[in-house]
Amino acid sequence: MCVIVMTACHNKRELVHIQRTGEVIAYYPAFSHIDLVCSDTMPSQADKNVIFCAEAAFTHELLDHFEHTNIDGDHVSGGQRYAGAQCRDNSGAFTWHSGKWHFIAGDYSNALDEAARGGGMGFGQALIVANGKAVAPLWRSGNNHYRALCEKDGHLCIVDSRESVDYDVFVAQLVRYGVTHALYLDMGSGWNHSWWRDAKGNTHEIHPWVPKCIYRTNWITFYSR
Repeated sequence: MCVIVMTACHNKRELVHIQRTGEVIAYYPAFSHIDLVCSDTMPSQADKNVIFCAEAAFTHELLDHFEHTNIDGDHVSGGQRYAGAQCRDNSGAFTWHSGKWHFIAGDYSNALDEAARGGGMGFGQALIVANGKAVAPLWRSGNNHYRALCEKDGHLCIVDSRESVDYDVFVAQLVRYGVTHALYLDMGSGWNHSWWRDAKGNTHEIHPWVPKCIYRTNWITFYSR
């Protein structure tokens, strides 16, 4: 299964459109392109072209330096494919290239090759909703503020739980919100810090940066141009 849709935004005057329900907060970046920034340094808020960034793939080990091989799963950044660590939880992937995004279930190696040829990006993670239904089995548990990259009504969005909930509750929230596909987002090591940019160019943090969460490797990053 591979779903391809074109870029769309809700309001061209907004850099990031936000929808809130009683259960989730959804962020819809009005982006021109997407990349996977791989580094031990988060994309800078001083870069005015960045309008949203959040953690993407798991970090494999708590190393004191950055390595592509320490990102769980092969991935594509800046149009180049890199080998990552093996991860049994990566049941799907997301890619962006040639002006289109793709959610992939199962083996995504060929999709990464296509993303690299198209000068795009891509990474593996746990696919948790497909075709509007929760993907079984529910592979983890525990109370947390959860986040997923989603497709809803032909739009791409990042959806956060409004409160700390159990994992199965979050998956049910995504289904109720009406997402078609959802890919889990989590770098590990307690890392939830993210930020977005408003129409005036001001940045807003979603979760504060926690100094003890120093093991950082990759972010899905949306650009206005």
